[in-house]
This record gives sequence, structure tokens and C-alpha cells, in this order.
Amino acid sequence: MGYFNWVDAKIRKYDWTDIGLIKLSVAGFVLMIAKVWTPLLSLDWSWYGIICVLAAIKPVSKLFQK
Repeated sequence: MGYFNWVDAKIRKYDWTDIGLIKLSVAGFVLMIAKVWTPLLSLDWSWYGIICVLAAIKPVSKLFQK
């Protein structure tokens, strides 16, 4: 069993609250990095929007597939 198969088997045990807590912890980590590394926050707001859209393309397309 490879690493990705092992992780996939473990993730299947999560419910929606676990996924929400993971997202909250990632958001907290990103805010901590932004606080420590101030040049990250100096970008124009449109760059953050572009990053958001590009990061959402694959999960949203997978959501609407049959």
C-alpha cells in the first residue's frame, strides 16, 4: 500500500466537521505566515482573487463531474 492509498483510506473516515476544522487550521496557518512575512500582504487585491480562482478550478470541476 502506497502513501497516497493510505492517506485516501484515512481521509474517508472524516466527516464534515473534521474537514471544516482542517480548513480552519489552514486558514490560521496562512494568517500566521502572512503576519510573519509582511511582503506577502503587499500584493494588490486582484492577485489574491486570481490565486483564489486558479486554486478553485480543479475542485469545482471535480464537484460537477458525473
